[in-house]
Amino acid sequence: MEGVAAIDGLRLWLGVAGTVAFAVTAVIAVAPRGVDLFGVVVLGVITAVGGGTLRDLIIGAPVFWTVDQTLVWVAIGASLLAFAAQPLFQRRSLFLALLYLDGLGAAVFGIQAVTKVWALDIGRPLAPIVLGVVTAVGGGILRDMLAGRPSLLMTRELYAVPVLTGCTLYVAALSLWPAHGTEAAVFAACLIFAIRAAAIRWKLVMPRILVTRTHPDA
Repeated sequence: MEGVAAIDGLRLWLGVAGTVAFAVTAVIAVAPRGVDLFGVVVLGVITAVGGGTLRDLIIGAPVFWTVDQTLVWVAIGASLLAFAAQPLFQRRSLFLALLYLDGLGAAVFGIQAVTKVWALDIGRPLAPIVLGVVTAVGGGILRDMLAGRPSLLMTRELYAVPVLTGCTLYVAALSLWPAHGTEAAVFAACLIFAIRAAAIRWKLVMPRILVTRTHPDA
């Protein structure tokens, strides 16, 4: 029982850390557009909990923050802090730390989503993978749409692909070795974070589509 309680506590704190990172990076992303305090909080909260909300609405489950509002309050607090201390968060060292923390949050939320959808036996094997990715990146996409920024899907940033890779391997492990789900979850989360961290460290991006422009008269 103590081991289970420790794991649950670790999941909670990882969720809190990821929520803080999602909310703060959202505030930093929209700051150049002159968003006011109310807009900052709304966009910060949407980024932090939007993906999980979409997931729960799709699977017809109670939206997680209607059952426990902890992460919503964390997102509100983190957004207010980022608004008040925006120049501090603009420092490169702190901003890089937030990016790594954001990558950890994406890994944790994506794998938790796969675990939840898999346990409900919904649309195996594809739905757990898709909803894992939606949970990890959905909030950021909603933020970009509302803020009028280029969507994450329209950039070359190596963000969704690591989540997709980790969620796919996790689902494969759950299918082949269901008794080792915990180990598979830890491995998949670490893999997502490792790929994302490598992308941040070495500025790795996805290949772009080369568009050949032809002369109108050709």
